[in-house]
Amino acid sequence: MTFRFELIHKSKKSSARVGRIHTPHGIIDTPNFVAVGTNGTLKALDNRMVDSIGLQLMFCNTYHLLLQPGPAVIQRAGGLHRFINRKMPIITDSGGFQVFSLAYGSVADELKSRGAKKRDGLVLKISEEGVHFRSYRDGGKVLLTPETSIQTQKSLGADIIIPLDELPPYHIGSKELIRSLERTHRWEKRSLDEHLKNPQGQAMYAVIHGGVDPNLRKQSCDYLSTLAFDGFSIGGSLGKTKPEMVEMLTTLLPRLPTDKPNHLLGIGDLESLKQCVPLGIDTFDSSYPTRAARHGMLLTQEGNIKVEKGENANHFAPIESNCTCWTCQNFTLAYLHHLFKAKELTAYSLASVHNLHFMVELMRKYREAILEDLI
Repeated sequence: MTFRFELIHKSKKSSARVGRIHTPHGIIDTPNFVAVGTNGTLKALDNRMVDSIGLQLMFCNTYHLLLQPGPAVIQRAGGLHRFINRKMPIITDSGGFQVFSLAYGSVADELKSRGAKKRDGLVLKISEEGVHFRSYRDGGKVLLTPETSIQTQKSLGADIIIPLDELPPYHIGSKELIRSLERTHRWEKRSLDEHLKNPQGQAMYAVIHGGVDPNLRKQSCDYLSTLAFDGFSIGGSLGKTKPEMVEMLTTLLPRLPTDKPNHLLGIGDLESLKQCVPLGIDTFDSSYPTRAARHGMLLTQEGNIKVEKGENANHFAPIESNCTCWTCQNFTLAYLHHLFKAKELTAYSLASVHNLHFMVELMRKYREAILEDLI
C-alpha cells in the first residue's frame, strides 16, 4: 500500500475534519492521538499490547535509536517494525528535537512557562552542515546532518519520516529567528532531496517553523508547500501559553494544503486536543497519557483520578464502570491503589493501558462528533 491521504468529512461547524492516512502498515483514522515510544516502546508496555489497544500510529525517536542500539542493529533485525514487533504504522522524527531540547528545553516546557533549561556541553556546534553534539550515553561526538538523519530514518523503515530542522526557543531574538528559519528551510530541502533518492514507500512531512510570528509562519508555509512533501507537521516554538499557541494555529492552518495531512508536534494533552481538533489538526503526538500513568494519574470521562488518594483504597470496582480496557476488565481501582503504594512495577503497566485506551476512545469520539457536525 502506498501513502495517501483521504478526506472523509469536513465539519459544517468548524475547521475540524475526518480523514484516513493510508500507509504500508495500515490506516490511520484522523484526527488521532500518537503515543511516544522513545526507544521503540511505550514505557511499561510491550508493542503487542499497544497494537491490541488500537493505537494506530506510534512515534519513535531517531536520536535515541541512533545512539542505542544503532541503525545497523535495527536494519539487521529487518527494520524497526520487526525489531520491536509492531504491526501498525510508525512515525520517526529527525533527531533534531532531542538535540535542541538538550540545549533549550522542550516545547512543552515553554507552554508550562518553565523557560529554557540549557544543558551545557551536550550541543557543541550548530552550523550549515548540521549539529555537532555529544552522546548522553558515552560522551562521544556525533554529527547529525539532514542527510545522515534521513539515512538513519530510511534504515529504520518508518512509515512517516521528518526532515532535520532547528528548534529555537521562544525567547530567541527576531534576527536570530529569521536566520534559524532560513537554515531550517535549507536543511528540509536537503532532507527531502536525500529522501527522494530512494522513497521506498515512506512518506516525509515538512516541518512548518517561524515561532509565533505570523509572517514567518506564512513564509514557511508558502515555501514548504512548493516542495514535494507528503504532509506537514507544525514545529518550533508554539508559544509560551496555550492561548498563544491556539492563536498561532488559527492563523496558520488555513495556509496549509487541504489535500495533505498535518501533524502538531509534541502536543497532546486533553485541553490542547479540545482546542485544536476544531482547528483542523489531523494528528497529535505526546507522552502525556503514559507519563500521567506513571505518576499515578488516571484519565476518566469524569476527570482525572489520583490513584494514591486514600479514598481509593476500598474502591472495589474498575477505574470506570463502562471502560473496556484490559485493566478495567480485570482489576479494581483498589488494587491499583495498592500497587502504587507498594511501588510495584505492574502499577505502571496497568495504569498506562487504561490511559492509552482512554486516548484511543477519546479520539474515536471526536471523529464521530465531527461526522455529525457537532464539533
